[in-house]
Amino acid sequence: MWDEALLSRVEDAGINASAPVQQRWFDGWILRYAPVKAKRSRCINAVAEGRLGLDERLALAAAVYRDADLPMVLRLSRFSRPPALDAELEARGYRRFDETRVMVRTGLATGPQPALAPDLEWAALDGPAFAATIGALRGSPADQVDAHAVRLGQAPVRHQGFAIRRGGLIVACGQFTIESGLVGLYDVHTLATARGQGLATQLCMRLLSLAAAQGGETAYLQVEADNEAARRIYRGLGFADAYEYHYRAAPGA
Repeated sequence: MWDEALLSRVEDAGINASAPVQQRWFDGWILRYAPVKAKRSRCINAVAEGRLGLDERLALAAAVYRDADLPMVLRLSRFSRPPALDAELEARGYRRFDETRVMVRTGLATGPQPALAPDLEWAALDGPAFAATIGALRGSPADQVDAHAVRLGQAPVRHQGFAIRRGGLIVACGQFTIESGLVGLYDVHTLATARGQGLATQLCMRLLSLAAAQGGETAYLQVEADNEAARRIYRGLGFADAYEYHYRAAPGA
């Protein structure tokens, strides 16, 4: 059984790690409206009860997203407030989608860096280089790559990005954050033609080792519930499901 206080800290760390410049506090809600791929950076997190009625809050928040030319999306987890919010949105016809698992691993330990295969090399990437790398692997448009680079440069917690190269070609990349001993793994991605070769496992083992050397004690990550291939890799690394979150969008959005 997971410690609820630990999972609450994980939830806070995940919110902090994905914080964009384009956000505001609004009656218990964090409204995020960055023009990026990650929904975590362009959604509503309901973290406090608030004083306004739900319909009034939804109407006022919708205006913010219209001005930003983005769909209004709400992120719901066991920590959303009030506890009945998800049910109230469902009753109003808000569509549920993209169920995500938060996986946690405790007991990170320091030790020597895991060795890479002889044909692989390790490279550290700064924010702009990492945004360009993950954008190229995902096929993201230029404006999303630029916005990602800006968010990494101005994030309240430091992101440390790395890549694995083979013959000069980047075949996998990922990054991590550390906040009060909590290590978040983000943007772990393998080149499509290089999957099934253990690269993600090698990458994550190295990221966790580096984080442990910097004081990391517990690691977490977020992965879509239906991405069984990725979840199998993470379970092999000692992660286990801790809780879920999902998104909701207004009818017709």
